[in-house]
Amino acid sequence: MKISVLGTGYVGLSTGVCLAEIGHFVTCIDINQHKIGQLCQGKSPIYEPFLENLLLKNADEGRLKFTSSYLNGLEGTDIIILAVGTPQSEDGSADLSYIMKCAKDIAPHLTDGVTVVIKSTVPVGTNELVEKIIMSHCNNDITINMASNPEFLRQGSAINDTLHPDRIIIGANSKKVADKIEEMYLPLKAPIIKTSIRSAELIKYASNAFLATKISYINQIANLCEMVGADVNDIALGMGTDKRIGLSFLQAGIGYGGSCFPKDVKALHLTAEKHGIQFSLLKETMRINDEQQELLVKKAKKRFGSLKSKKIALFGLSFKPNTDDMREAPSIKIVRLLSNEGANVVAYDPVATHNAREVLGNMISYANSPEEAILDADAVFIVTDWDEFKHLNITNILKKMRCPIIFDGRNCLDESMLHLLEIGEYYPVGRPSVIFSNQKSD
Repeated sequence: MKISVLGTGYVGLSTGVCLAEIGHFVTCIDINQHKIGQLCQGKSPIYEPFLENLLLKNADEGRLKFTSSYLNGLEGTDIIILAVGTPQSEDGSADLSYIMKCAKDIAPHLTDGVTVVIKSTVPVGTNELVEKIIMSHCNNDITINMASNPEFLRQGSAINDTLHPDRIIIGANSKKVADKIEEMYLPLKAPIIKTSIRSAELIKYASNAFLATKISYINQIANLCEMVGADVNDIALGMGTDKRIGLSFLQAGIGYGGSCFPKDVKALHLTAEKHGIQFSLLKETMRINDEQQELLVKKAKKRFGSLKSKKIALFGLSFKPNTDDMREAPSIKIVRLLSNEGANVVAYDPVATHNAREVLGNMISYANSPEEAILDADAVFIVTDWDEFKHLNITNILKKMRCPIIFDGRNCLDESMLHLLEIGEYYPVGRPSVIFSNQKSD
C-alpha cells in the first residue's frame, strides 16, 4: 500500500517507519521544514531506541520518504494517517487546532474514495468534525472514508510496541473501510478489534485513564506501607500475580508524567463532566499524582529540617527512561519545589539535558555524569529509573557525597548493596528506610 502519515512526532514517525518496515511505501509529511531536513538526512529529531536505524534502513530501501509538500506527499495515496499533536488546552481539554488545520490543508489534495485515519488521541466526535472540515474545503465533489485507529505505543519502546502490539483498534462505520485498514496491518499478525468510530475514540482515553488510576492506587498503597511498616514491592507482587489484576503499572514511585497520561485523564474527566457524569475517581487519580510528585522533597525536608543551601543531585530529568521527553515530567515540579526551598540542584540525565534546559533554564545546574552531579552533594534524588542508575557503583557514589543520603523515587537501587556497605541512608518509596549510624556527618 501507499500510505501518507501527517506529523513526525513520536507517534507519526514511529508509525511511518514501522509501516515501511513491514513493506508499505510511506511518505511522512510535516510542515516543519527543519524536521523534514533532518529526516531526509537520516537523522531522527527525537530520541527513541532503534528508531533511527530503521529510518535509515527503510529510506535506503526506497520505502520511506519525507516531505513538507501536501501535493507531493498525498499523491496517489491509499490511506492517510493523521498523527499530529493534540496537546492540552488551558482548561484541560484536548487542543484540536492542529488536527483541524491539518484537515483544512489536506482537503484540496484529496481524491475520491480516499481513507483518512485519525491516529491522534482525540475526544469522541472528532472524526465527524474532521470529516466536515475536509468536505467543506474540498475543491472537487468527492467522498472520503473516515476511521479511528488509536495508538498505544509507549515512549522508550515505541518501535517494539508498534511492531508487536497487544491489539489493533479499528473504528469505522463500514466493513469495507475497516477491512482496508486491517489489510494494512496484516503483516503484524496482531489481534484486530473492530468497533464504531466513537467507541474507538473513547477506548484510548479509557485505557490511559485506567492505567493512570492503577499507578495512583499503588502509590497510595505505598504511602500506607510506609506508615505501617510493610513493603510495597511485596504488596504489588501479591496483587499482580492475580491474573485479574496483573503486574504492569504496579511500580510505586513519584507519579506519572509524559505527553499522554496527564492530558488524557484530564480530557476524559472533562468529557464526562460535559455529559453529566461526575467521574470523581479520575479527579482523585489526578490529585494523588500531583501530591506524589512532591514526595521526595517532603522526605528531604523531614530529614534535614531545612533545604536552604543544601546541594541536591538529581538523577534523571525525562519523564521516563529511554526518552528525552520532558512533557509533564515529575522532575519539573521537584526542581521548582527545591528551588523554592533554597536548595542548589545539580542534575544529570543521559539524553534529556537539552530539552530540560528549554524547560528549566538556569534554575539548576547540569552535570555531564552522575559522578559530577553527586560531588559533595548533601543528598541525591533518583527521579527517572534509567538502567544507568540501576547499575551505578554505589561505593563510589556514596564516597563522593558530603552526606551519603539517597532518596530513591523509583525504587531502582538494590538496597542489599547498602547493607553490605553499611554506610549512608536510603529512603525508597513504600518500603522501609535503610539507615546506618557510621555515616559521614551532616
